[in-house]
Amino acid sequence: MYNSNDKKTEVAFLFLAGIVLMAIVVVVGGWLLFAPIYRVWSAEKEGQAQLAQAEGNRRITVLEAQAKLDAATHLAQAEIKRAEGVAQANKIIGNSLKDNESYLRWLWIENLDKGNNSVIYIPTEAGLPILEAGKR
Repeated sequence: MYNSNDKKTEVAFLFLAGIVLMAIVVVVGGWLLFAPIYRVWSAEKEGQAQLAQAEGNRRITVLEAQAKLDAATHLAQAEIKRAEGVAQANKIIGNSLKDNESYLRWLWIENLDKGNNSVIYIPTEAGLPILEAGKR
């Protein structure tokens, strides 16, 4: 009944089935053994990536703050230079007008024509202006 060829085929089939079963057992066993190790390794790598990202963000924030500080310092220095220039110009103008009453009168007379009927307040001896004198 059984042919020796059939017996060899059956043995070959059983051998192949055994190898496939053994491979499945090895793969499943390996997965069960190494899956927790892989999860730990993966979580560690993810944590390292998050740490690197946080450090990068912190460096960016520090650099932005340093840039703002540098800009504010330079703007303050520019404002100081401008104020020094204005103070020096005021000093020069003040010194040139100090004992030059005739020039101030001439300048006042020249600018009367340019006025738009504005009210002029003239201080009196007491330092109080005469308000609206002759405006009727």
